[in-house]
Amino acid sequence: LIMSSELQWSVIRKTSSFLRVNKAGARRVISLEKGNITGTNSFKCNGLVNAKTVDVQPAGARGVVLTTKSKNGKQSITLSRGNRRAYRAIRGATQGSYLRADLTDAAIKKASAILKSQKPKVKKVRRGRSKTAA
Repeated sequence: LIMSSELQWSVIRKTSSFLRVNKAGARRVISLEKGNITGTNSFKCNGLVNAKTVDVQPAGARGVVLTTKSKNGKQSITLSRGNRRAYRAIRGATQGSYLRADLTDAAIKKASAILKSQKPKVKKVRRGRSKTAA
């Protein structure tokens, strides 16, 4: 049974099992399905109803996994040879191949956050006054 994306969205918009509502009173609804690059509950970002999706996930200790879905199927690429190469590959996979060019900035932003979190933490050395100066 094949339905249009708009009909699928109207069915799962408020009743999807991937929706999370903040109990503290925030009005933002978060959606956790695969393929949702921003985590927002919107037709544009939904990974279930759109035929073409882009997703970025962490790849172990270093790098990111770029997953694209189109009518030809799913493709996953591991990008672990540097941040700029990863951004260039994401831009090429989205804008360059006409696959969800509207999500390019969101994919690069998510990849940047993941890659930044994977950097080792540098411990700052605090220097105080010497004891003889007093």
